[in-house]
Amino acid sequence: MHRRTFLATTASALLATPALAQPGPAALPRELRIGFQKSGVLLIAKHQGLFEQRFKPLGVEVKWTEFQFGPPLLEALNVGSIDYGPTGDAPPIFAQAARANLYYAAANESAGNGAAILLPAGSPIRSLGDLKGKRIGFARASSSHNLTIAAIEKADIAYADFTPVYLAPADARAAFERGAIDAWTIWDPYFAIAEKIPGTRILSLSKGIVAQNSYFLSNRGFTDRYPAVVALINEELAKVAVWADAHRGEVAGLLAQATGLDRESWQRAIDRTEFGIGPVTEAAIAEQQRVADRFHRLGLIPRPVNVRDIVWTWTPKA
Repeated sequence: MHRRTFLATTASALLATPALAQPGPAALPRELRIGFQKSGVLLIAKHQGLFEQRFKPLGVEVKWTEFQFGPPLLEALNVGSIDYGPTGDAPPIFAQAARANLYYAAANESAGNGAAILLPAGSPIRSLGDLKGKRIGFARASSSHNLTIAAIEKADIAYADFTPVYLAPADARAAFERGAIDAWTIWDPYFAIAEKIPGTRILSLSKGIVAQNSYFLSNRGFTDRYPAVVALINEELAKVAVWADAHRGEVAGLLAQATGLDRESWQRAIDRTEFGIGPVTEAAIAEQQRVADRFHRLGLIPRPVNVRDIVWTWTPKA
C-alpha cells in the first residue's frame, strides 16, 4: 500500500470507529509522548519521522524524550510524563513491584546476542566462576542487572560474594577504561562500542544464560483511554522491525547519523540484533516471571509480582 493511501485509510478508520467517535473522552490525544533509548526500532521510527507522518494528519502532536536506560524511562511512564517507551527485561519488574501505572504493550523476543559481560585489557578472569569477589559494573534495575545475577548463579556464586557497582552506561564505560571495575555487564550499542577498546574481551554473552527479551511499555491510563492508538503504535513498529531486518546496512547508517556513534559499531550491533515485534507471548510471560522471581528471591524487590497482571492484550491486524 502506498504511504499516502495508508495515512488516509488509517485516519478514516480511527475516526470512523464507533468507540472513538462517540461523545465523551476525546477519541485521540492531543499529544503522543514517546520515550526512546539510543537504539532499536523506536529510534529508527523517530529518525524517519514515521509517527509524525501517521499521527499529525489526525491532529496528534508527537513528542520525543531520550533516556539512557530503562528505569528512568519507566519512572516517567509511571508518572505520566510519557505515554509509551521501550525497556529491557528487568526495569518492568522493579516498576511493577513499586505498583507503577503501566502495561506491557508488546515484546521483542531475543536469544541474547546483544548483551554481554566484558573484561578490560589484562584481566586475569577466565570464567564466570572467577567473578567471585570481583567488582562488576552494571545499571541497577536494568537488563544488565538481571544478566549479572543469572551469570553468577550459573557459576554458583552467591549475590553477597561479589561487589555490584551500580553505574549508568556512560559512567560504567569510564570506570571500565580506568580499571575501577573488574567486569562490565552491558547491552548494545554500548557493548559494540566497548569492543573497540583495546584489549576488551567478552567473558560471556547473555545467550545461554538469559534470553534478554525487551518490551514496549505503555502508561496504563493512556492505554485504557486510547487503546486504538497504542495498537497503532505497535503495528507501525512491527512494520519498522520487518523493514529493519531486511535492510541492516541502511539501519546501521541511519542510526550512526541519528546518534553520532560510529557506523562500524552500529553495524556490529545491528548484525546481531533480532528484529521482530509482536504481542507478549506465553513464553515471554514465563521468562519474565522467572526474572521477577529471581529478583524477589534475592530481596531486590519488596514483594512478589505476577507479570501477567499487567500484560495488555494486543491482537495485531491480519
